Amino acid sequence: MRHSSAEGKEIEFQLPHIRLSGRHWGRADKPLLLALHGWLDNANSFEPLAKHLQDYQILAIDWPGHGFSEHRPGAYPLHWIDYLYDLEILIDRISEQQTLAGLIGHSLGGIVAAAYTAAFPERVTKLVLMEAVSPLFESASKNNQRLRTSFVSHLRWAKKRAALPTVYDSIEVAIKARSRLTGLEEKWCRLLVERNMQQHDIGVSWRSDPRLKLDSPIRLTFEQVDALMTDHDVETLLITADAGYEQITTLLPKAEVWFNRLCHVQISGDHHLHMGNARAVSESIDLFMSQ
Repeated sequence: MRHSSAEGKEIEFQLPHIRLSGRHWGRADKPLLLALHGWLDNANSFEPLAKHLQDYQILAIDWPGHGFSEHRPGAYPLHWIDYLYDLEILIDRISEQQTLAGLIGHSLGGIVAAAYTAAFPERVTKLVLMEAVSPLFESASKNNQRLRTSFVSHLRWAKKRAALPTVYDSIEVAIKARSRLTGLEEKWCRLLVERNMQQHDIGVSWRSDPRLKLDSPIRLTFEQVDALMTDHDVETLLITADAGYEQITTLLPKAEVWFNRLCHVQISGDHHLHMGNARAVSESIDLFMSQ
């Protein structure tokens, strides 16, 4: 791992099964926080937060298929469980050099972090979840249709994968499209899109793995998630947004039951509150980490 200045630098981990890229902010003598981004985001999503968390190193990775990280090989369907293994091996690699002070996860990153710490509480001292509580779940009655839908979409994509990627004249098209779709401010969309696209002589195309947008073949049931999350024993800060995802709010009563040591704060902002309201989020994290 290459350490960096407060301005942030590119980092890279060649793990046994895949290459991960990311960004690192802060001095090497500060406590280290590992940051995990959300679906279709990348390490850049933590840049606003890193500018406020001056008392820490922030190491933000790109999940496989996102940002500058390697795509998973082949053309098989992706599943969120794979991220747990990525995280396990990454924490092993980091621990060879220094102690991990805490784990921060936003959205998908929070889902992975919550599940990982539920299964391996001895590996992480403190956990910060932003707009995430647990793995997604659905009724077992939907298994058959989900599996069929997933395979159909992946087989359709596999037949087209040899085709040249769609090239756009400018990155501005993607920035405006994401802003319209998500409501996220254009400046934050730009920060994300710049890392998820690549430049060509005639324009730009997506760098992200197309499979990320296809249905997973299976989802856990509530019974499975409930069994996994019950007696979650890692000290946890849950940060939600007052204009965030509604399903997060509906899970709050479950979170109070699942987590043995939970502190919940709600902050003004949308789902990407760690970008749009980075100062307030950083203040909550600072207070939590200092206790």
